[in-house]
Amino acid sequence: MKIKLDENLPARLVGALARHGHETDSVIDENLAGFPDEAVWLAAGAEQRFLITQDLDFSDRRKFAPGTHSGILLVRLREPGAQALLDAISAIANDINDWAGCFVVLTDHKIRIKRP
Repeated sequence: MKIKLDENLPARLVGALARHGHETDSVIDENLAGFPDEAVWLAAGAEQRFLITQDLDFSDRRKFAPGTHSGILLVRLREPGAQALLDAISAIANDINDWAGCFVVLTDHKIRIKRP
């Protein structure tokens, strides 16, 4: 799957997701760091990429309704250090293929999926 990582995620995730067969780029690599969320969203949409973020601005399911985009994974860990994020996202990396067009929330204890 084609994935875009928001700037609030560790850069090491690009390689980790690539090892799971995902074509991954990051907001930082594309010089979009610091740009408004709208610019990140437009870039992800233009490239039909599944967006992985910690940014709660992407949590409004009315604005980002399942089926109207390539998919969003909102990561909400209690202690979201770089290693914890890398471990949590790597653990579900194979499942991402099943979430195209979905709105997904990953927490320490569960995954909530809203399908189109």
